[in-house]
Amino acid sequence: MFSSWLEKVVTFIDKVNEVLGRLIAWLTLIIVVLTFLIVVLRYGFNIGSIALQESVLYAHATIFMLGAAYTLKHNGHVRVDVFYHRCSAKTQAWINLFGTVFLLFPVMIFTAWISSDFIAASWNILEKSREPGGLPFVYLNKSLIYALAFTMGLQGISEVCRNVLILQGKLVADNEEMEQV
Repeated sequence: MFSSWLEKVVTFIDKVNEVLGRLIAWLTLIIVVLTFLIVVLRYGFNIGSIALQESVLYAHATIFMLGAAYTLKHNGHVRVDVFYHRCSAKTQAWINLFGTVFLLFPVMIFTAWISSDFIAASWNILEKSREPGGLPFVYLNKSLIYALAFTMGLQGISEVCRNVLILQGKLVADNEEMEQV
């Protein structure tokens, strides 16, 4: 019963972050197109656009802030792997569990907490770009910090559940995907 509930949590959170990650990935194409447009306008027609330049920065921030949980889901974050790859699946699950509970969660909570005044101040004044012709959505861009903490926290919950299932022998770790036993 408890195991099936954990499996449902893992499946739901992983699907949410998978869909979000795949949607966010399209922003890379948008960045390429916008950067091309900026260069052509600037050097071909001597037209500059601060709003276009800032939109590239906003898209870039969105990719990194909302794509971090997708990267965690796919085990794509940098790992200092001195001994991890030689460990058994259960030992790896213990390491992952420890790292998630004692590193990921505290860092995400601290990030959200330490950023709250920064984000609130931006929302209070509906902060806009300091550049003439810039985008009037700086406060939304800064709010991505909360989105990072939230999505990483969600994926952390999925990782905890997944590793508990591995420790219980209910799942077998297989690089990316988990297989039921």
